[in-house]
Amino acid sequence: MFVLTKWKSLSIVAIVLFGIFLASPNVLPETIRKGMPDVLPMSSIPLGLDLQGGSHVLLEVDKPDLMNTLTRQMRGDIRSTLFTENKIKHSFAKANDDELRVRLLEPGDMERALGLIRGLSQTVNTGFFGQGSDVAELEVDQSGTDIIVVKYSDAGLEQRIRRAVEQALEVIERRINELGTTQPTIQQQGADRIIVQVPGLQDPARLKKLLGQTAKLDFRLLCEAQPGGGADRAPVGCEELAEKDATGRLYWVQTARRATVDGADLVDAQPGFDSRNGEPIVTFRFNQKGALAFGRLTQANVGNPFAIVLDKEVVSAPVIQEPILGGTGQISGNFSVDEANDLAIVLRSGALPAKLTIVEERTVGPSLGSDSIRAGLIACILGLIGVLVFMIASYGLFGVFANIALLSNLMMLFGIMTFFQATLTLPGIAGIVLTLGMAVDSNVLVFERIREEVRNGRTPLNAIETGFSRAFSTILDANITTFIAAVVLFGLGSGPIRGFSVTLGIGIMTTVFTAYTLTRLIVAYWVHVQRPKTVPL
Repeated sequence: MFVLTKWKSLSIVAIVLFGIFLASPNVLPETIRKGMPDVLPMSSIPLGLDLQGGSHVLLEVDKPDLMNTLTRQMRGDIRSTLFTENKIKHSFAKANDDELRVRLLEPGDMERALGLIRGLSQTVNTGFFGQGSDVAELEVDQSGTDIIVVKYSDAGLEQRIRRAVEQALEVIERRINELGTTQPTIQQQGADRIIVQVPGLQDPARLKKLLGQTAKLDFRLLCEAQPGGGADRAPVGCEELAEKDATGRLYWVQTARRATVDGADLVDAQPGFDSRNGEPIVTFRFNQKGALAFGRLTQANVGNPFAIVLDKEVVSAPVIQEPILGGTGQISGNFSVDEANDLAIVLRSGALPAKLTIVEERTVGPSLGSDSIRAGLIACILGLIGVLVFMIASYGLFGVFANIALLSNLMMLFGIMTFFQATLTLPGIAGIVLTLGMAVDSNVLVFERIREEVRNGRTPLNAIETGFSRAFSTILDANITTFIAAVVLFGLGSGPIRGFSVTLGIGIMTTVFTAYTLTRLIVAYWVHVQRPKTVPL
């Protein structure tokens, strides 16, 4: 018998109603949504960059800057290994930007030094899934009787760039999320590039400034001599840094090698206001190690100025009035409120592993996004009307049943996207329009099968039951193959391709449910009530 049990029927209706309920925030006014209890999902679908406007930035890892950082780290590792641990006397000879030349003061230490330096090198697997060959991260060669040449191998450098991009992704995500924006897109492109899209943010300069800071923070003492005192160059052990604001004032500060406290020991930074003059400031707090070092620095230098250096620029140079022993302090520098907030964000989120250069920047205005929404809505409405009219013209009453299932399908599609807060983009709207056409395909298969069974002489009830049961495998096969294509597009694509594949994949799942289960329930109810003698197809 072509009937559904009471519990099956109630379950189908409940699922459809729940999907419509999830989609309701997209049509309810914001005032009503804000008044609803917090336990209810009352967030609308977030719109992508192309629909609501925002900022798009493409970043690239600055390889020369990363190479300088890696070389500096390698120099420190070699010095620690050779002299600090093994008392091998050496110096560093002038070399290219991508290599170090270590000169041994006693050539008899060559073999031991080669072994120690090679021991610093890690192995890099060059194959997929760990099935390739292992190569050394560092190339260590002897040049003459007393020179060792050390540089990164191609595989080692690629691995370091990959690690830098992965670390940069985490830092950028922390910074962007603290801006309070909705659904930012942060993803890797190629080997050394990162795409950042922030919908709703119409200030690309602020975004560039936030992403461009490496956030390398140092607290350094000022040198006794300062510019303008008669000397024309910084003394030994000092370097010349400019003030961060536009005054152009120069300072001579002790080199980073002599920095007493490093910003890596910060555990928190928050924007605030100075209680004395109301100016925006940034308060910071150290961990135990940093608090002890900062306390020793301030205790030993009361009355002396020290510089707060951020990314090779002096933010401020206050005079130490008294020892700061609690591990907390504040940074002032004629900030605006936004500048203080952004500085706190970059300090909290940590330093970038390398400088990022901006390759491409683009701002999408809200007016262009509004035009895209309007065009997408018109396309959806026209497509929906065309499908509804076609189904009624082709299948009569059964076309009405299919249209009810189609509208329920759309509501469930929007409901699922709202529940998971999947970002709706312009290609996503294209996926919805495609879903409109595909959603009725399943009903067409069922109805044509029923027609065929009627022509073969089956009774109306038998023809309907046979049509649904025999068309199901075809419906499932067709939608599974399309779903596989959507999964591949999501896995291999990026940006717009992913937006299209998400809506297409969700649309396929809701289509299989509504086109077979819901339509079958409506037809079964009609058969139960009308007891038809013919099939109105």
